[in-house]
Amino acid sequence: MDDRSAPALATSASLRRDFSRKLLTWFRHAARDLPWRRTNDLYAIWISEIMLQQTQVATVVPYYHRFLAQFPDIVSLAAANEQQVLRLWEGLGYYRRARQLHTAAQHIAREHAGCFPSTYDAVRSLPGIGRYTAGAILSIGLGARLPILEANTIRVLSRLFAYRGDPASTAGQKHLWSLAETLLPAGDCGSFNQALMELGSEICKPKVPGCEICPVANHCQARAGRLVDQIPRSARRTNYEEVREIAVIVRRGRQVLVRQCQLGERWAGLWDFPRFAGAVDDAPKRVAELAGVRVSLGQHLTTLKHGVTRFRITLDCYEATARLTRSPSPAHVRWVLPSELTALPLSVTGRRLARLIAARATAATPSTSRPAAVRPARSRRTRG
Repeated sequence: MDDRSAPALATSASLRRDFSRKLLTWFRHAARDLPWRRTNDLYAIWISEIMLQQTQVATVVPYYHRFLAQFPDIVSLAAANEQQVLRLWEGLGYYRRARQLHTAAQHIAREHAGCFPSTYDAVRSLPGIGRYTAGAILSIGLGARLPILEANTIRVLSRLFAYRGDPASTAGQKHLWSLAETLLPAGDCGSFNQALMELGSEICKPKVPGCEICPVANHCQARAGRLVDQIPRSARRTNYEEVREIAVIVRRGRQVLVRQCQLGERWAGLWDFPRFAGAVDDAPKRVAELAGVRVSLGQHLTTLKHGVTRFRITLDCYEATARLTRSPSPAHVRWVLPSELTALPLSVTGRRLARLIAARATAATPSTSRPAAVRPARSRRTRG
């Protein structure tokens, strides 16, 4: 079969069977050994799919193991406190995923007796689950004949069919979903979908794809037309905005102040030190607004740089001392010891500051160890 067979892939059943056979044969030998590929448990597959959204596989693996060790089933996840869930999720980012996961587990425990639903409509109705995630869970776990479309398969399908339109547009998405459904084999759809994703991840890469080792290269219209480096169409470049923010470490004796980020704020549900965009001169006023505490600003502690979506943030961190006040603190504010920060879910920069504070507290604490007791000398008895 030569390159001229590629255009017929969408209309020829025999070519689609050949494509599927070659792809699955390659996948059986080349598939990475990933923990979620060793199970048909819909709950475990669901956890992996949510974690893998916008996150690299290597990053997800240790989180996946820790999460399932703590919450081995839906019932244990549903019964957990949201703070426990967020603490285990800390560092994965996109924390809305964790909150929706927890809410969905509670729904399943209540409406499905703790068993992950097996119908497409029931799965789609769960918080945080769209068409791709539902198709991935049910095809991988139950072999359901459902298509998937995500970053890797978008690239593979665009090149296979030489689609030169915008894959992120409404028309592009509709077209690619249709192609994904057209390619599905009669059976073993779970392996097929995983193989398609694996092909995009390991061979059909965005830059320098391995066309010479691709198991289905003879079906690729982009390769036949020498268009691989032009497809898919490049996404619009993100324009990053430089932002300067202030974080304030407020002390009251040995304790420090933290506040829980509210709905609508970045990192909702997590704890953080009072933080705001603006000038350091505004710190006393802004801390009072955010946490209900009047402070005297102290020295500069450190500067951290980090990125959040389209923002590049320079975070200047200052110390401050709380003034005596009779007004009660808001419910979302706590005074904690540096050692107690370990148990709270924090943002990435919040955790870096917590470690710095804990290290300084340890260094400042005088040793309380006692010197070893001196054993009194034995008196020698003389024989009479």
